[in-house]
Amino acid sequence: MRRIALPAALATLAAGVLAANRPPHSPIPGTTQRASMRTNPLLAASSLPFEAPPFDKIQNDDYQPAFEEGMRQELAEMRAIADQTEPATFDNTIVKMERAGALLTRVNLVFNAVVGANTNDTLQHVLEVESPRLAAHADAIHLDPKLYARVRSLYERRASLHLRPDQLQLLDDTHRDFVRAGADLSAADQARLRDLNQEESRLSAAFQNKLLAATKAGAVVVTDSTQLAGLSREDVAAAADAARARGLSGAWLLTLQNTTQQPEQATLQNRALRQRLFEASTMRAEHGDSNDTRSVVAHLAQLRAEQARLLGYPDYASYALETQGAKTPKAALGLLTGLVAPAVEKARGEAADMQQLANRQGAGITLEPWDWQYYAEQVRKERYDLDEAAMKPYFELDHVLQDGVFYAANRMYGVTFKERHDIPVYQPDVRVFEVFDADGSPLGLFYCDYFKRDNKNGGAWMDNLVRQSRLLGTKPVVFNVANFTKPAPGQPALLTFDDVTAMFHEFGHALHGLFSNVEYPSQASPNVPRDFVEFPSQFNEHWALEPAVFAHYAKHYQTGAPMPADLVQKIQKARTFNQGFATTEYLAASLLDLDWHMLPADAPLQDVDAFEAASLRKFHIDMPLVPPRYRSTYFLHIWANGYAAGYYAYLWSEVLDDDTYAWFNEHGGMTRANGQRFRDMILSRGGTANAADLYRAFRGRDPVIGPLLEQRGLTAPAASKP
Repeated sequence: MRRIALPAALATLAAGVLAANRPPHSPIPGTTQRASMRTNPLLAASSLPFEAPPFDKIQNDDYQPAFEEGMRQELAEMRAIADQTEPATFDNTIVKMERAGALLTRVNLVFNAVVGANTNDTLQHVLEVESPRLAAHADAIHLDPKLYARVRSLYERRASLHLRPDQLQLLDDTHRDFVRAGADLSAADQARLRDLNQEESRLSAAFQNKLLAATKAGAVVVTDSTQLAGLSREDVAAAADAARARGLSGAWLLTLQNTTQQPEQATLQNRALRQRLFEASTMRAEHGDSNDTRSVVAHLAQLRAEQARLLGYPDYASYALETQGAKTPKAALGLLTGLVAPAVEKARGEAADMQQLANRQGAGITLEPWDWQYYAEQVRKERYDLDEAAMKPYFELDHVLQDGVFYAANRMYGVTFKERHDIPVYQPDVRVFEVFDADGSPLGLFYCDYFKRDNKNGGAWMDNLVRQSRLLGTKPVVFNVANFTKPAPGQPALLTFDDVTAMFHEFGHALHGLFSNVEYPSQASPNVPRDFVEFPSQFNEHWALEPAVFAHYAKHYQTGAPMPADLVQKIQKARTFNQGFATTEYLAASLLDLDWHMLPADAPLQDVDAFEAASLRKFHIDMPLVPPRYRSTYFLHIWANGYAAGYYAYLWSEVLDDDTYAWFNEHGGMTRANGQRFRDMILSRGGTANAADLYRAFRGRDPVIGPLLEQRGLTAPAASKP
């Protein structure tokens, strides 16, 4: 499951928020003196096109002083707003708050990009040092009684202010954010909340750094090439290159991705190596060493429960979901648990098919979780005559990007792309494209960073480097990150169809950001509820198999020949294959997330392994053959990336995206007119209106779950819609 990222361990600061009462300045030893000898390029707006970050000038030791100065400036700006003697107006309070913090927002967005995708020891130290300071900074603003009094005054008079709908939404959201940050609490409770917020930020940063190190250390070293039988020549060469990069001669390295199952397990014939790889993945952060995350997980869950109690909620999930489409944990659980039985039933049928195949082959085994990918691939070959190795030559990365992802966007929205080599990047693999609107006017910049590195977080995501805002006169600069295997020098970057789908998914997020057309920066796309933010990205996945788009990019990387029609038909027929597994592993992770965040404040510190096992049993999804997509100890989404109690959002959004795809099919499919309507009514609107109202206006009704069930090949549960 892919993700969109808000600032990594700084996810709670994504609105460019705000800090007094922070610890005394304690820079990284030696960095302040070095930074003071030159002009810090982060301190002024970039002169590059679209204010793109000057990565060729930014150095590691620029970030911490820029964070400190950004907090100082924003705090001064907010205090000036609070200290005004004139009565509060929308312009002298809300609009000024929207203009405040430009430096801190700039530093936050740029730092988030590099610490997530190209980190190092210095940046990780900055993350751990600045995260609690930034949390304190946010509290200093939201808990300022004079500033809150101005916001509350406007909110109480909102009916008489004659505001536009987007302004009224901004005022409502601003007031809500102050209240949810504790503005109405007693002084004693506010003091306790400040401590909890700083500790949560510290622990989230620690989790991210520990997990990155654990994932790197968990890579499996192979010294006998015969054990790699089944991997493609390109994959073997990439494994050898990965080993050389770590100074391992005569070896091959299978690095871990962030999910439980690893892609090599689909083709590795050596069962013992499949088991090694699976166990390295599932136990990566449970070795009792400095990278073990269990203590961090238990403490994060406990302190979030206390945060929620202070703010008047029974648990953290109730707090988190109040502002989402689901509104309550009960609603989110209703959607998830309603699908458990059909998903598990389908997964059991899939397992039975694989066991029968293994028996017919004389394997003499009882199916284990590390066998699932391998035998699923065998069943797919037998049932659909579909071989992953036969498909990959038709999915060369650049063809998929330019002739698939970009081509679909052009057909839908009229946008065009031109690669730029004059815009500096943070790592040589990164590419930059200027995006032009249908009328030829410049729309923004798109960066893509697709290859796996040891210093990159796992998974795939999108974020902004610059947010769109008419108030600030800024256009969007967005980026996509993935973790595809980097080919050995001279070899093509050939993708699986899952990788292809991931590219379309993340670019759906990018389009959401690129098409943002709002006045106020805090409303810029994709700043929408978590269970709406995955809607545009998952919707964009549908075009990966659109016949006209597929034919345009699925061409053999050597000959340019289109994929044979019979192979295309096999892919289409196999579309719902293995969906029992995919749905079950996702549901298990989503329910685990919610269960962690439904702990009450008086619950004792949990034993992580015992809690996880009990949780899966409670929801009747404890299927050993299908472990959660993420186990608690490497669930980056919920412990450091802003998805706490929100991983269910992918399924909630999938109801919307499949229902929207059905609307497109009912209205002529992939046409410019339909694309423009979707852009105008959904993608461009950001947080200017209630997400459910935006969807209802577009679709003409609330979403229904039928199209999702059809796409996943499942039977209907009791619930019919979210």
